[in-house]
Amino acid sequence: MLQELPEDQRADAVNSMVYEANARIRYPVYGCAGAIFQLQKHISELQADLVKAQVEILNVQTQNANLVALICTEMTQNQEHNSSSTVSPDHQQAYGNSTTFLEDNSVYATWEPLWT
Repeated sequence: MLQELPEDQRADAVNSMVYEANARIRYPVYGCAGAIFQLQKHISELQADLVKAQVEILNVQTQNANLVALICTEMTQNQEHNSSSTVSPDHQQAYGNSTTFLEDNSVYATWEPLWT
């Protein structure tokens, strides 16, 4: 049978036969097919893990985008509120006009669903 193969393929054929013979000794029922099945199963599990990781990455990116949008919205609303409200000169001199959206406790309540 080896004589029918081209010379450059004979070494690979012998290696394959040796591998199959060793697999038959270790796994008499399935031989190489059992090893191939186990490898395919492992590949499927790794592909499922990869998909889970990709989904988690997308979830984190979406949460990040939502958080950035929320921060921008709150900043815009605070800026509009600060520019439209009248502040007495005494109050402005004593406290400055440096209120930020982070000082408003109602903002944190809006973010809470993103952390759970």
